[in-house]
Amino acid sequence: MQYTIGEISKRLDMQPSTLRYYDKEGLMPNVKRTNGGIRIFDDSDYELLALIECLKRTGMSLKDIKVFIDWTIEGDSSIDKRLELIRKQRDAVLAQMEKLNETLGILDYKCWYYETALADGNEDRIHEMLPDRLPEEIQAYYDASHTD
Repeated sequence: MQYTIGEISKRLDMQPSTLRYYDKEGLMPNVKRTNGGIRIFDDSDYELLALIECLKRTGMSLKDIKVFIDWTIEGDSSIDKRLELIRKQRDAVLAQMEKLNETLGILDYKCWYYETALADGNEDRIHEMLPDRLPEEIQAYYDASHTD
């Protein structure tokens, strides 16, 4: 199936200017054009754009995404390099997830704190529990939010 830039941008929830930029930067090496110069995208372009967006969400730079695409075009001789790049990015995502889980724990503590204070009408009972008489399930969150 073929798509105009407007159709594929809607399908991917992406601005047409982003698609033009990706094309200009060489991230879309196989995009075809009409005789009038209008970009025509196909299903393989859609799949590549979805991969680019996935890699961007992981925090991978456009420069590294371009390298990955270039290695893909090289073929089987670059499989080891592609695997190494993906593993490196996977490790970065796992580190991000660990930090996000810590952040979530702090937010969970803050939710508990304010829900308790709201229910009590003040923070007095919470202050009496601090720092070491908090409910067990909340103590780790408190500890994480008060590290120096």
